[in-house]
Amino acid sequence: MQLSKTEEQLMQYLWKREKAFLKDLLHDFPDPKPATTTVATLLKRMIDKGFINYQLFGKSREYYPLVKKTDYFSKHVNGLIKNFFNNSASQFASFFTTETNLSTDELEALKKIIDSQLKKQQK
Repeated sequence: MQLSKTEEQLMQYLWKREKAFLKDLLHDFPDPKPATTTVATLLKRMIDKGFINYQLFGKSREYYPLVKKTDYFSKHVNGLIKNFFNNSASQFASFFTTETNLSTDELEALKKIIDSQLKKQQK
């Protein structure tokens, strides 16, 4: 199951806050803000998809994520690698490093991350 772009935007606000009421999430949207009913509909869809849930406080609902941001992002990156790069992480890395105009400092930082991961796996 996947989130729409608007649901993903709302999910980003919820991940950032960790828990939030509808009014808090509505506040996070840039102007012009969507209608309250629109955000409520998005939240309902996200509950139905299993991404969020809520706790009742009187008549108010405090929403919270059921899916971690890292898990969601990891699933998308893995899908991207599978669907666009023949399931080859090295093809993805090659494309990413050559087509995204990374600076020398950014490439060096990536190299350190990869070297660190190699050391962990060799132990």
